[in-house]
Amino acid sequence: MKTDISSILRAPAGAAAPGMRNWRSTALLGALLVTAPAWLHYVGGYNDIASRVLIYGLAAMGLNLLLGFTGGLSFGHAAYFGLGAYGVGMLLKYGPPSVPLALLCGTLLGGLAATVLAPVVVRRRGIYFAMITIAIGQLFYFVAIRWASLTGGYDGLTGFKRHPIAVLPGVQWTLGSTGFYYLVLLCFALGAAVLWVVLNAPLGHTFVAVRENHKRLTFLGVKVQRYAAVSFAISGFIVALAGGLNALLDNFTSPNSMANSLSGDLVIIAVLGGMRSFWGPFVGAAIFVLVRDYASNVTQNWMSVIGLIFVLSVLFFPLGIMGFLQHRSKKQ
Repeated sequence: MKTDISSILRAPAGAAAPGMRNWRSTALLGALLVTAPAWLHYVGGYNDIASRVLIYGLAAMGLNLLLGFTGGLSFGHAAYFGLGAYGVGMLLKYGPPSVPLALLCGTLLGGLAATVLAPVVVRRRGIYFAMITIAIGQLFYFVAIRWASLTGGYDGLTGFKRHPIAVLPGVQWTLGSTGFYYLVLLCFALGAAVLWVVLNAPLGHTFVAVRENHKRLTFLGVKVQRYAAVSFAISGFIVALAGGLNALLDNFTSPNSMANSLSGDLVIIAVLGGMRSFWGPFVGAAIFVLVRDYASNVTQNWMSVIGLIFVLSVLFFPLGIMGFLQHRSKKQ
């Protein structure tokens, strides 16, 4: 009996981006994000924390393309986050004061690094894949520390700031707290749109098939490593964009933006929100950032609070928050 590869790709990939099916929920989320500066202060929030939620959400969604949809556990994606941040900071400090150009260069720096390293990383799977990503992350971390003349070493990179963006002749987009939030929201929307298009295209279906049964795909002649490398590269570009935005948010970046602890945070965010859900990592980012902001004002051991929430989530919501809600809605 002849095996049809399309049967493999269709089965798991139909749910590649389940969160996008409910357009009402997506439209509501969009309306809330667009109007956030108008209502945040009524609930004790502020624009910068909303920007950080979007940044971490974008980074976790980028990682989740590899983690949740392709099945590759990376503990080194902070390297590309940090490269994006350093790319933005260095261009603004040493080059022309153009925020769009800086974001482009930072995204390209991190994304191209992921693209070059992807063929090496995807040669292994499972724990060996994770160990290689950790090693690469540590490599970039120590380069950032040792190359102090360029990166600032342990003290980090300073001396750059956000500059207004010329939209039209005589019209500038000032990047104050509110203006920068909308820049982050625009980049978040673009990144999410790219991920949605990828996941709902045949390429995204192949990613999910690699996650489900890579041995069968290999037997059928599919270049599994090639597709895994493409997923790794796209993921790197999205995470690098988030890293560049994070540098602009703080007007500062340091080797901590490349630390393995940040890579672990991104994995926690994706798992907490739901790895198999399109919007799951964004929900996880909102929980993570808001809890961290509140708990850090109450206790120095705020990581214990995050750890407790993560443990309870894994025990009672193994599919993540969004996975649990989607499972409940299917039963009803």
